Amino acid sequence: QVQLVESGGGSVQAGGALRLSCVASGNTYPRACMAWFRQAPGKEREGVAGISVGSTATYYTDSVKGRFTASQDNAKNTVYLQMNSLTPEDTAIYYCAADTSRVACHGSSWSNSRNFPYWGQGTQVTVSS
Repeated sequence: QVQLVESGGGSVQAGGALRLSCVASGNTYPRACMAWFRQAPGKEREGVAGISVGSTATYYTDSVKGRFTASQDNAKNTVYLQMNSLTPEDTAIYYCAADTSRVACHGSSWSNSRNFPYWGQGTQVTVSS
């Protein structure tokens, strides 16, 4: 079992920035696929960024490329999502997810929520215009 706890959400104005954190505990592994998803009211959950734990590989959905950056601190079992130039369209609950059955994210699989058995509770991000 892996437990994930997100933090760092909040309310900002358009153009602002936030950094989300996701701390993993339990049966963590030095290599895995982790991802950030978000879900806005009335919309499906979508993959925002994927990160291969233990490597430098990161993946992003088109709408956040150049604005969001996923990173990791393996010593702290923590992954981050730095979000810059936020827009109201980024308003959603953001979730951290982990798949420890894989040693890395591959292709577009990181963006499929069904591939992730472990989820955090989510953190709200609200961007006002």
